[in-house]
Order: sequence, then C-alpha cells, then structure tokens
Amino acid sequence: MMWYAIVGEDNPGSLEQRLAARPAHLERLQALQADGRLLLAGPCPAIDSPDPGPAGFSGSLIVAEFASLSDAQAWADADPYVAAGVYAKVVVKPFKKVFPT
Repeated sequence: MMWYAIVGEDNPGSLEQRLAARPAHLERLQALQADGRLLLAGPCPAIDSPDPGPAGFSGSLIVAEFASLSDAQAWADADPYVAAGVYAKVVVKPFKKVFPT
C-alpha cells in the first residue's frame, strides 16, 4: 500500500454541480476513512476565505492509500465530481508522507 495525491481541478462555474454531487463524493471519502486509508481531503476555495460563498472552489486535494497507482486512478475516475462535470482535470500521483511523523 502507498499514499497517492489526487488533485481535482474544477471547471469554472461548477459550484452548483459540486453542491449537488457532494453527498455522494463525501460518502466515498468516509468509506476510505473508515478503512483507515484517508490521510486528508478537502476543497480549495477559489478566493482567500475558508467560506468562499458564490466564488466556489478551484478544486480539491485528497491524499489516500491504495494498492497501486492504477487503483488510485480508477478510484479517482469514479468520483461523482467527475461524472457531474465538476472536475475539468484530475491528476493522480504517488505521494511520500514525511511529516508529521
């Protein structure tokens, strides 16, 4: 098992689709967390504010554990945000956790 960084980049103007798909997106993250495989996950506000309101988000970052890069990619490809057209692009890369120890 290894950590993978999954970086989703939002399509402009996709806040409505993001909010609609959010419960299904969170359900998958909660499943990873329940399995002890989620290091962190969260959105990137489009403006310098923890609550960007109608400005929405520019994307998301997830760091989770998978057996392989192909497994991580398959999990990312099945994200409800992909199906809903929220993400314009998703990059999946191996990640080596160094800190905190």
